[in-house]
Amino acid sequence: MDVLNNNEVERIFSSAPFVADIGLELVSIKTGECRSRLVLAERHQQQDGFVHFGVQATVADHTAGAAGASAVKSGQMVLTSDFSLKLLRSASGTHIECVATVLKAGSTLTVVESEVYCGTAGDMRLVSKATVTLAVVSPKNR
Repeated sequence: MDVLNNNEVERIFSSAPFVADIGLELVSIKTGECRSRLVLAERHQQQDGFVHFGVQATVADHTAGAAGASAVKSGQMVLTSDFSLKLLRSASGTHIECVATVLKAGSTLTVVESEVYCGTAGDMRLVSKATVTLAVVSPKNR
């Protein structure tokens, strides 16, 4: 896990229409770690005004995918094969920050942990945590 596959990470963030639609942005990438940020708007809330589970799940999953992709060989890509998200507290604030870290990079499966923080500048709290298993694949038409 010593070569950064920057092209694949940039492709993941620039080529995902749904992720662009919600406003998720890449903050930083290094081999085995990705950080992202989402400025919150009313459309990200559920009926009681908290950040929707689906928004947190998307942020955790996509950031995990980028962390995993940072560690694959050129020509390979990752696809989520298993996903578990635990909500730790209600999420509200001005933005979400996610840190995804590869726990185990394998030749066929990679396991990543995502931590989602929510709040305001200077007052961010861990609101959810995901474990994401990624399948490492080599598409035939790439």
